[in-house]
Amino acid sequence: MTQSDITIEDLSKVGQADAEYLVSLIRTIPGFPKEGIKFRDFMPVLADAKALGILMTALEETLPIPADSFDAVAGLEARGFLFGPALAARLGKGFIAIRKAGKLPPETIGEEYDLEYGTEKVEIESDCVQGGKRVLIVDDLIATGGTAKAAMDLIQAGGGQVVGFSFVMGLTGLDGLDKLGGLPTATLVSMPA
Repeated sequence: MTQSDITIEDLSKVGQADAEYLVSLIRTIPGFPKEGIKFRDFMPVLADAKALGILMTALEETLPIPADSFDAVAGLEARGFLFGPALAARLGKGFIAIRKAGKLPPETIGEEYDLEYGTEKVEIESDCVQGGKRVLIVDDLIATGGTAKAAMDLIQAGGGQVVGFSFVMGLTGLDGLDKLGGLPTATLVSMPA
């Protein structure tokens, strides 16, 4: 059974039945982390071996650019850490951790951004993207685009080049993709904010 407010965007390569199975496991939790926010929880997808396989196949099959167009996959803490390294390994790429401020011991560079419910800062190790390394940024969700834009700015500040974005979920009505400079993007499912 699919959730009525979730639209399958680009899961055609995994088949309709598998796409519906994946979507059926995404939970909506109203009022988290604060009133007025609908938290989209895909942890049940990761806990289910079949759904996790479907998700990883879908991410690999729907890359916004060819795999030979980038050198590394970057994932955002926390949920981008759950499938970013797995996608990187499947593609034979390295993984770059984009962490919340204060979590990395080496020298870092950071970027602040606004959330729907506050301000945060993300960091990377200062030497992880030098030399124009081409990077695909992956994350679980694109909403207002603040986190993805901060990640892009951070990679560029470190000497890398962001060449695309891959998201599991996109929230409609928030125009987050507009902040990404027209770079190629892929989103597997869409849901209203």
